Amino acid sequence: MSKFLEPSIEEIEKEYLYKDMGLTDEEYQKVITILGRKPNFTEIGIFSVMWSEHCSYKHSKPFLKQFPTSGEHVLMGPGEGAGVVDIGDNQAVVFKVESHNHPSAIEPYQGAATGVGGIIRDIVSIGARPISLLNSLRFGELSSKTNRRLFSGVVKGVGGYGNCIGIPTVAGEIEFDGRYDGNPLVNAMCVGIIEHDKIQKGTAKGIGNPVIYVGLKTGRDGIHGATFASEELSEASESKRPSVQIGDPFVGKKLMEATLEAITYPELVGIQDMGAAGLTSSSSEMAAKGESGIHLHLEKVPTREEGISPYEMMLSETQERMLLVVEKGTEQKFLDLFEHHELDSAVIGEVTDTNRFVLSYEDEVYADIPVEPLADEAPVYILEGEAKEHHKDANQYDHIDVEDVFTKLINHPTIASKHYAYDQYDQQVGANTIIKPGISAGVVRVEGTNKAIASTIDGEARYVYNNPYEGGKMVVAEAYRNLISVGAKPLAMTDCLNYGSPEKKEIYQQLTDSTRGMAEACEALNTPVVSGNVSLYNETKGTSIFPTPVVGMVGLIEDVNYLNDFEPKVNERIYIVGETNNDFGGSQIEKLLYTEVNHESSSIDLNAEVKRGEQIKEAINAGTVSHVQAIGKGGIAISLAKISTHFNLGLDVNVPVSNAQLFSETQGRYILIAKEEQIVEIDGAVEIGKVTNDAQFTLTNDSSQIKYDVSTLDEQLKGAITQCMKSRV
Repeated sequence: MSKFLEPSIEEIEKEYLYKDMGLTDEEYQKVITILGRKPNFTEIGIFSVMWSEHCSYKHSKPFLKQFPTSGEHVLMGPGEGAGVVDIGDNQAVVFKVESHNHPSAIEPYQGAATGVGGIIRDIVSIGARPISLLNSLRFGELSSKTNRRLFSGVVKGVGGYGNCIGIPTVAGEIEFDGRYDGNPLVNAMCVGIIEHDKIQKGTAKGIGNPVIYVGLKTGRDGIHGATFASEELSEASESKRPSVQIGDPFVGKKLMEATLEAITYPELVGIQDMGAAGLTSSSSEMAAKGESGIHLHLEKVPTREEGISPYEMMLSETQERMLLVVEKGTEQKFLDLFEHHELDSAVIGEVTDTNRFVLSYEDEVYADIPVEPLADEAPVYILEGEAKEHHKDANQYDHIDVEDVFTKLINHPTIASKHYAYDQYDQQVGANTIIKPGISAGVVRVEGTNKAIASTIDGEARYVYNNPYEGGKMVVAEAYRNLISVGAKPLAMTDCLNYGSPEKKEIYQQLTDSTRGMAEACEALNTPVVSGNVSLYNETKGTSIFPTPVVGMVGLIEDVNYLNDFEPKVNERIYIVGETNNDFGGSQIEKLLYTEVNHESSSIDLNAEVKRGEQIKEAINAGTVSHVQAIGKGGIAISLAKISTHFNLGLDVNVPVSNAQLFSETQGRYILIAKEEQIVEIDGAVEIGKVTNDAQFTLTNDSSQIKYDVSTLDEQLKGAITQCMKSRV
């Protein structure tokens, strides 16, 4: 007689409890086939989380296979906690991005905080010391009280966790659009540094080797969190507030330091973070990778309270936990280490030769599942997509009021300065941050060397919605340009694919076309995908978010000394590199004037991107330029305004484009500021003006002029979000 009251095998089937857990009838039948019998309550819970979209990628695997995952610098690609890329001198950079969208919609502070904590543990579980954090955030418009609450909570959560654990937040992006109402996107990225011989894998092997649990005691928080992240949000989601985990950055810091010490012990066999699906995913995946079995004695698991059942233990997503496999006979060495760091730990099982995942509690067996099918045989669904026909007349931009458009754009939160958020983040803890967030990729020195890692995180949802195939290419290229702009050599990327329900034909087609574009860009730009995450079913009350693939990219700076003098100065000449065309599909001016995305034609030349990028990187490294800015949202006018306010310098420019083209978002363009006496030899570079000392921002073309005091312009850019947040409506 079990000491835990749980539904019987008959009740599971009769009351369709497996459907409540996220399994279909067909998937339930497949479980029966694998087991050769009907599953009990703990077993069906385990299958439901391991076969959820969040853990198994059952709708997205075919798309992920398109991405190039190897290259000259790649040491470890997808399949482990994070990707690892060589940076020379026996050192490597470790990085990954993950989503925490659904939890953040229900409980924004903890959803964001635990998203940051989880991605840090992914990096640490590889054995790397984190050096920087980045984030990509999306919210509905701040005119809504709900969206203001979500935005405020998420920003506080991101800062609250990162600041406490002592890792600087060095770059990111934030956008606002009605398509994210009630369904914010919170994508967190972490970057770390490791020596080649310290790289760890999440592997359980060696018959009889003990399994060690370390970290916070297991509670009931986060149960079925992975399943929750694999379904649409609805009014019932509010009742799932217990699915949101609670972070503890102070324990997280202790766990990080203890883990980094543990990896120096030669007796460590494997280690993995307890992330989505908690103890279930970490233990079963480690066994699968080690081609072994594993037996956990659940009465030995440290728990927060009495009476937590095997089902609850295995599905809990309590934060700040790691699972280790160590050589038999050395377990006390690790337990002593964790006690020294004031962490709970215990030996909770051992590796077996059975190839089975066995869970017992006081000798009663609660699960006995073959390892390989659980980890690797989740169903894969290839659905039918359908491109939606969009019949619209081309929008008209011929007679815009340039000053009015400019003023409205700089006061929209998507374009405005994100100081409201960045000021809540510690940007320089660790004392290695060279370029802080605000205008370009973040740059962090590799301690003890002249090398630095540049990193960026970017998404272009409106471009992807406008034209999924071309938009997919544009997202990757934007990240590439941001790294080029600080003189870094782009190395590799991580991605987070945020979409609506793949069961809707139009969204499935968006996934198909945009990932194809992304894969082509990865090949052309030589930036293989080494890690990532998929977040589907981002829908609220039947309305899908924009398709929002987010790209995190890292680059190497071999000698960072040129950045000591990488800042524009008075009298230096300003250039635009790249031709400007009438590219308004998915642009900010299109949104401002017409709200909807009009699906206007758009394209990008990836070969031109590479050629231009190499020329600009060479100019930066040669010391001929003092600043480079990729032209992004809002076009030339907005990019110039941000340079002026960021460096508190006057600009006087005359741009040979039409009124509308001042706000065009043609791909592949840069603003470049040359040092005095230096000659710019870059194809397509056109001189447009110079840096002045009169504290005036003056932008003219043949028919219009925008003129601001730099201080006034700065006030508007920096004050726009704060003004929105003060609204009482």
